Amino acid sequence: MEWTISQLQKIREKELQLDETVDVSDLKERDKQIRDVSPIKVTGRADISSSKVTFHLHLSGQFILPCSRTLVDVKYPIDIDTTETFLLNAASYDLEDDDVTVLKGDVVDLIPVIKENLLLEIPMQVFCEDARSEDAAPQSGNDWAVVTEEESKQKVDPRLASLANFFDNNKES
Repeated sequence: MEWTISQLQKIREKELQLDETVDVSDLKERDKQIRDVSPIKVTGRADISSSKVTFHLHLSGQFILPCSRTLVDVKYPIDIDTTETFLLNAASYDLEDDDVTVLKGDVVDLIPVIKENLLLEIPMQVFCEDARSEDAAPQSGNDWAVVTEEESKQKVDPRLASLANFFDNNKES
């Protein structure tokens, strides 16, 4: 998904339509949280002028991420709409006005932009639907267990139960 400036200028009068599938499996090396990523479907269009190219993209696919609670694989859908602008001639444009990418060289490459948008889409935590799944991390072990908040309420030692009301009795007298 890359074009030279001369290729883009030749099709400036026509609208460039995008409908491709991109393999971004190397994202697994960049972010260890990603266990797998499906091929990403990229659709959209490009508006080409003499000084800039604006891509209106829709990215869709799926990540496999670990559940934050049980470490089970969770399918996380990707559905991103983004607009990316590349400056072909940076001298004639005020860089402080917009969020734009200045070209280095004469090639517009969308793959790094797609990867950046995908990495930004990864949530900090993902939770699976079924916490009691057989593939889940163990919820108890030797001398330990994961308990709910209700289960963790402090239980009064029966030998000291009569002292629990000690301060209440002092206030009454």
